[in-house]
Amino acid sequence: MTRNAILQEIKDIARDAVRTTVTLLKIMIPVSIAVKIFQETGLIDTVGSALAPVMEMVGLPGGYGLVWATAMITNIYGGMVVFFSLVAESPLTVAQVTVLGAMILVAHTLPVEVGIAREAGVHVWFTLLLRILGGFVLGGILHVIFTLGDLYDTPAVLLWSPGVRDDSFLFWVAGQAKTYVMIFIIITLLLLLMRILKKTGVLSRVNMLLEPVLHTLGIGKDAAPLAMIGLTMGLAYGGGLIIKEAKSGFLGKRDVFLSVSLMGLSHSLIEDTLLLVAIGASLMGILVGRIVFTFLVMVQLVRCLRHVSTPVFDRFFVR
Repeated sequence: MTRNAILQEIKDIARDAVRTTVTLLKIMIPVSIAVKIFQETGLIDTVGSALAPVMEMVGLPGGYGLVWATAMITNIYGGMVVFFSLVAESPLTVAQVTVLGAMILVAHTLPVEVGIAREAGVHVWFTLLLRILGGFVLGGILHVIFTLGDLYDTPAVLLWSPGVRDDSFLFWVAGQAKTYVMIFIIITLLLLLMRILKKTGVLSRVNMLLEPVLHTLGIGKDAAPLAMIGLTMGLAYGGGLIIKEAKSGFLGKRDVFLSVSLMGLSHSLIEDTLLLVAIGASLMGILVGRIVFTFLVMVQLVRCLRHVSTPVFDRFFVR
C-alpha cells in the first residue's frame, strides 16, 4: 500500500471509531447518570426486595435478590460488592453461587446493554424478556440439576474481593471517564483488527469455519465476526460494531436481531466468567451451562421466527 493509502485507512478507522463510540456514549452517559440516581435514592434496594421470592424459587436466600438487582441495574462489579456484604453472614454453597452467577451473567448492566440492543434495532421488550427470563430459567435449571445430582454442595471458596468501596461523586466521575476512554481505544483496535482480517483474507476463512454453527442459529456469515466479538469481549463492543453495520445497511434485520439476541445471552465469556469463578462459582456451570443454554434457546428462537411473517417481525421485534 502507498503512504497515502495507509493514511486514508487510518483516517477511515479513526472516523468510524469516533462515530461508533459517540453512538455508544449517547446511550451510556444518560443511563449511567440515571443508575447513579437509582443508587442514591434506594430504588435498587426496592427492586432487590421484590426479587426475594424469585431467588427462593432457585434455592437462594431471598436477600440475594439485592445482588441480582444491583447487577442488573448497574453491572457485575456492583453486584459483587453487594454479594460480599451479604456472604459473610449468609454463606452459600458452590451450587448456590453458581446459580446466582449464571443469573447475573445472563442479566446484568441492562439499562446500558438494552439501550445498545435498541440502537441496533431490537425492541426493548424482547431484550428485557429474553435476558431476565433467560437468567431466571437458567438459574432454575442449574438448581434442579444440582439438587437432583447432589452436586456442588460444599461451601463456596472466595478467591477475590473488591476491596474498599469508594462511593464519592468524584471517584464515580473518574471511573466513568476511564471507562469511556477505554471503550474508544478498544473500538479503534477492533476496527483496525477487522480491516486487517479482511485485507488478509483471514476473515473469509473464519466465516467459513463458523458458518455451519451460526447458520443453525440463524445468523448469516456477514454477522458472524461481529457476533464472535460480542461473545468474547462483550456486548458493548460487539453491539457497537453491529450498530455501525446495521445503519450502513450491510446486515439484514434478522441477522441483527439474532446476533444481538445471541450476544445478550452469552457475551464476554472470558472476563465475566472468571469474575464469577473468583467468588466461588463452578466453571462448568456458568460457562458450559450458559453456552449450552444459549445454543438451545437460539435454536428454538430461530424455529419460532420461521412462523413469524415479515410484517409481524418488523412491527413487534425490530425497530
